[in-house]
Amino acid sequence: MPSPQQARAQASAITSGKTDPEVGAAPTSQLRELFDGPRLSPGQRRIAQYLIEHITEAAFLSITDLAERVGVSQPSVTRFAAAVGFSGYPALRERLQAIALRTLAGGPAAEVNRSNELQAAVDAEIENLENLRRDFADPDRLIDVGRELSASTPLTVLGLRISVSLAEYFAYAARRIHPDVRLVTRGGSVAYDAILQSREAGGTWLLAFDMPRHAHETLTAIRVARSAGLKVALVTDLALGALADEADVTFATGTGSRLVFDSYAAPGVMASALLQAMTDADPERTQARLEDYEQIAEQHQFFMRD
Repeated sequence: MPSPQQARAQASAITSGKTDPEVGAAPTSQLRELFDGPRLSPGQRRIAQYLIEHITEAAFLSITDLAERVGVSQPSVTRFAAAVGFSGYPALRERLQAIALRTLAGGPAAEVNRSNELQAAVDAEIENLENLRRDFADPDRLIDVGRELSASTPLTVLGLRISVSLAEYFAYAARRIHPDVRLVTRGGSVAYDAILQSREAGGTWLLAFDMPRHAHETLTAIRVARSAGLKVALVTDLALGALADEADVTFATGTGSRLVFDSYAAPGVMASALLQAMTDADPERTQARLEDYEQIAEQHQFFMRD
């Protein structure tokens, strides 16, 4: 049975003649379209996820109640409404109520299976990978950068905050094929010291990973590297902007943003592709280093036998 708020909203919709402008679309599909366009912060994605999963109830909540249910502040809800294109929470709630009323009425758009939200996240990543595949149709730029990274001794790899995992993966693998890889995962003066020392030791390139949300300290570290004479290759999600402007080469790859926290299928493949380009740039060194590593791994039993 509808709550009093829902009943009043239903009556208002009937008397005012309000209808959902997207009659044929399922509620969650309408909400995904509404929320997918803008770049939302993790907190804002929590609000979006709650609305998708509880639309028939959430659409009738006050801003105070919605904030409490999601575990965010009231200003966060207001900023979320603005981020998805509304003048404020009342305007957003009116739109949500129009979607919810069709669900309450049991129209054809009603959905039962919420697991599709996870499937939609996978679909978005598949699209990112398809876009990356199209970019790889002309691999010359990636091959050229791989050759430059391979020749830079030492090679500095930068990844701060949430980008640490991508930088660590790349550096771990690159050390198998490159004699001197220096990983920087702390910002501020620690990063500056490492970058300057790398340049003084003869390094020529820095590879930076920067995923949303983009940190000021990453931009500053890249500027320090450039001022020291290092060239910068950047793996990020945006082809334009301050970070891309500072880099010598930018590889823009899509990130998955349908869940509360981003997923990085395409950036991970880009990292692997750069590693492949490095191995191809100096195959003799690659082979020698891999063979040496395998001997050490066998001698010290690093890995279990399958």
